[in-house]
Amino acid sequence: MPNIEDEDVGEPVGRASLFVYLTTRLSAEYRAIMDLFTGPLLADLSAAEVTLQLAERGVGLSVDEVTERCERLQSWGNLVRGVRDARVPTVRDFLRSRSRYQASKLGGRVHRDAEAVLAAGEGAQEVARELLGATVQVLDRILDRLCAPDPAPDALAGDVTTIFNNQRLFNESVRDFYAYLNAVLSRYDLAGDEYRQFKELLLEYIDLITADVSRHAPAITVRCDRILPQLDRVLSILSRLPTLIMPDGTPADRMPGRARADWEQLHAWYSGGDGRSGPETLRAAADQALRQLLTNAKRMLAAAGTGVSRRADLLKLAGWFDQAGTEDAHRLYAAAFGVFPARHLFGGPEEPSPRDGVNTSWWDATPIDVPMSLRDRGDRQARGKSAAVPDPGLDEERLLRLAEEEATARRMAADELVAAAVLDGARVSPAARDLLLAMLGSLLAKHQELSAMVIESDSDLELEITAWAEPGTRTRVIAPDGTVIVHDLALRARRSPEAHAGEEGRTA
Repeated sequence: MPNIEDEDVGEPVGRASLFVYLTTRLSAEYRAIMDLFTGPLLADLSAAEVTLQLAERGVGLSVDEVTERCERLQSWGNLVRGVRDARVPTVRDFLRSRSRYQASKLGGRVHRDAEAVLAAGEGAQEVARELLGATVQVLDRILDRLCAPDPAPDALAGDVTTIFNNQRLFNESVRDFYAYLNAVLSRYDLAGDEYRQFKELLLEYIDLITADVSRHAPAITVRCDRILPQLDRVLSILSRLPTLIMPDGTPADRMPGRARADWEQLHAWYSGGDGRSGPETLRAAADQALRQLLTNAKRMLAAAGTGVSRRADLLKLAGWFDQAGTEDAHRLYAAAFGVFPARHLFGGPEEPSPRDGVNTSWWDATPIDVPMSLRDRGDRQARGKSAAVPDPGLDEERLLRLAEEEATARRMAADELVAAAVLDGARVSPAARDLLLAMLGSLLAKHQELSAMVIESDSDLELEITAWAEPGTRTRVIAPDGTVIVHDLALRARRSPEAHAGEEGRTA
C-alpha cells in the first residue's frame, strides 16, 4: 500500500485545503470515510469503527491505514477530534478509542456539496418556475400578518424564510438550465433528430419560463414596494425570536431575510434597482439562445446546400475504426486521410524551402498554404467579387504633400545654417543640426586629409559648408536636444555662388 505521505497534493492555504481530499489519488477512500462522518447527525467514530463500517461497504482498509487517512483529513480541516471516552480491555485499544473523529462544519458542507455535484446528471434540469407564483402568495400572507397589531414572530419568520429559499432555488435552477443550454448550443455537431428535439425543447420551455417571469415579476415588485416601508417593523418582530450566540459573544450566521440588505437585493432583482433586473437578464439570455439556434440552422442549411456535410460519412468511418484491428486501422487511416509514413520526398516543382529534406518529418516541414475555399468548403471555386483597383491619385497626393513638407523643412534648416555663418557657438534647431551632420559626414568621406580648405555643397538647398583644419580648436554647434563638438576643424555655412548669381540676374 503506498504511503499517504508520498502523495503529491501540495499544501493549500486556508479553507482551500478542505478540497484537497477530492483530488488525491486516494480520493475514493477519503470520500468513503467522509460518507460515514457526514451521513448521520453528530457521527463520532474511532478508526476501528470506521474500519468495520468500511468493510461492510466493501472498502478494505486496516485500522492503521484508516488512522493515517483520518489524521490527514484532520490536518486539512475536514475532521476534528472527538472527546468521548470509552471502556476497552487493553491499553492499545484505549489509545485508539481516544482517537475519535467528527466532521467539521465546513468539512461536512464541502463533502455534501461535492457529492451532490458528482451525482448530478449531465442533462437539463427543470426550472423551478412554480416558485414565482408561490412567492406572490407568501408575500400576500406577510402583508396580511403586518395588518395585525401584533403578528406571531414564528409564523412571520417561516414566511420570510420561505420567500428567500424560493428565490435561491429559482436562481440556482435558472443558472443550471442556461448553463446546459450554452453547453449544447456550442456544439458544432448538433444536427438531425437531435437538433430537432432540442429546438422543440428550447422554443417551448424557454417561452414558458419567460411567460411565467413576465407574469409574476411585476406582482412581486409591487408587494416588495409595500413591504419595504414596513421593513423596520418586520425586522424588529423577527429579532424577538431566540438567536444563537457564540461563546465569544458574536451572533451565529442568521437565516436570509433577517437584514435590510437581503430585502433590498430581493427588490432590486425584480425591479432592476441596481442595473439590469433579473427578468431582463432572463429575456436577454433567451434571445441569445435563440440567436445561437438560428446560427446552427443556417450552418446546417449551408452545409446541405453545398453538399460538403460529411457528418454521416465520418460517423460511418468511426464505426469502421471501432471494429477494425490494429493493422486494418492503420490501412484504413492511410486510405481515408491520405496520410502515409512521415517521409518528405523531393519531386515536382522547386521546393519552397531547401531545409526540408528527405528525412524531414511532416511535423517539422514548412506548412503549405491551403486556399480558404478548399479548406472550408472542399472546392476550389472562387467566391465573391473581384476587388476594385485602388485609385493611386490619393496616394500620389499624399506622397507629394509629404515630399513638399520634407523639402520645406530642409530649406528652413539650410536657412538657419546660412544665418549662423560661423558655426562655432551657433544655436540651431535639431533639423539644422542633422543637416549639418549629414553634409559634414559626406565631406569627411570625400576628403580624408584636410590639407587645405574644402567645400561640401547642396545645389537643391543652395547651401555650402566650408571646412578647414585648425589644430587645437573646437567647433560647438548647440541644439535643444544636444551639443555637437567637432575637434580640430572650423566650419562655416553660406549660400552657394550659383544662388547669388541667379539672384543678381533676376535683379538686373
